[in-house]
Amino acid sequence: MSDQQNPRQVSASELPKIKSYLVQIVKRELSNDGHDPKNAHMLIEKAIKKLNIDLDAHASEKLINDIYQEVVGLGILQPLLDDPQITEIMVNGGRKIYIEKEGRILKTPITFENDNQIMDLIDKVIRPLGRRVDPDHPAVDARLTDGSRFNAIIPPVAIDGPSITIRKFSRDKLTVEKLIELGSLSRIVADFLEACVVSRINIIISGGTGSGKTTLLNALSSYIPDTDRIVTIEDSAELQLHQEHVVRLEMKHPDFEGKGEVKIRDLVRNALRMRPDRIVVGECRGGEALDMLQAMNTGHDGSLTTLHANTPRDALSRLETLTLMAGMDLPIRIVREQIASAVDLIIQTARMRDGSRRVVQVTEVVGMEGETIVMTDIFKFEEIGTDESGKVLGELKPTGMRPLFIHRLEMAGFKLRSEVFGVNIADVLTSNHRPSSRR
Repeated sequence: MSDQQNPRQVSASELPKIKSYLVQIVKRELSNDGHDPKNAHMLIEKAIKKLNIDLDAHASEKLINDIYQEVVGLGILQPLLDDPQITEIMVNGGRKIYIEKEGRILKTPITFENDNQIMDLIDKVIRPLGRRVDPDHPAVDARLTDGSRFNAIIPPVAIDGPSITIRKFSRDKLTVEKLIELGSLSRIVADFLEACVVSRINIIISGGTGSGKTTLLNALSSYIPDTDRIVTIEDSAELQLHQEHVVRLEMKHPDFEGKGEVKIRDLVRNALRMRPDRIVVGECRGGEALDMLQAMNTGHDGSLTTLHANTPRDALSRLETLTLMAGMDLPIRIVREQIASAVDLIIQTARMRDGSRRVVQVTEVVGMEGETIVMTDIFKFEEIGTDESGKVLGELKPTGMRPLFIHRLEMAGFKLRSEVFGVNIADVLTSNHRPSSRR
């Protein structure tokens, strides 16, 4: 292509064209090589050498990295994916790329050249998975090789061009200790929740999008004893349990012909046949809620799940709605009795206006009174203002109410002091100030 004795000088304006040419060459070579990404660096260096161009060490390294990201990684998004401080990547058409960093949404200077470049990236992600996206099937979910959640939606439903959202998978599991350090919850509440998990209290973690539900579920799951057989069920595997006896199940999307789908509900039903001690469902969002409640009511105590809701009361309402989505023609009172009998505790998470994520309520589901499910707050966040940097100040405080399941904690060996709940010793001696327990 050029004189081998005299490497050709190239200008900065030529590099994009050279990069585009080399990307096509390397893609073709990889395709002939069976798409083995391990050979990408070697093929890139070989292709550059054939061009016989004169590049300094810095320019050569950048060109190699750019081509590698385009061919094997996610192109211009790869540096964002590699940044451990970025938790979410949002592409709103080619010219608007946003990130979430330290709880704040920021616009980046990065742009795609055109919509076709976005479509190529989407195709690269979903093709190896046997998925497709087109005007008749304009939305697709997938999981990247690092575990990150990938969603894409294209025209005609995405009016301003193809849109991509990536919820990054955290390689470093946030422990309860780290959550305490970050101010997400207090030491006292953490000790209480540890007692609840070990004592097999059925727990729902409720919260809005991005409020830290899965992070908290992950952290609390570390309290499950190593002796328990755990079955986890997720739409996209994110939980990082370190116990030895864990079976991980993940839903399966339908193929391009609409066949082969395995829903969360199918997995919950199957999990009941797997002799689980604990069932952990990443998120209840459909008819599987009924199967989860039945599992909690039939000897699978200590189960955990999350759902989208803004308050504990809203969580119960959403649980009612999801249960009815199972297609069973159940009277609403029966549904509520199922919920009141199955669920012991709701932990409410929230994303504060400063971007921080906190536990804002810990609420016991007490039982039924008439047609209503009775609930009692055990801990509640009290905001006292903001500091000069805009950080929300406040504390997760006990309400003075002890949970009715306290005896279950004590039977498991936990002797929590009365002060944990903000209860005076005199009040402890007379505990008949609460509605009667359902158990």
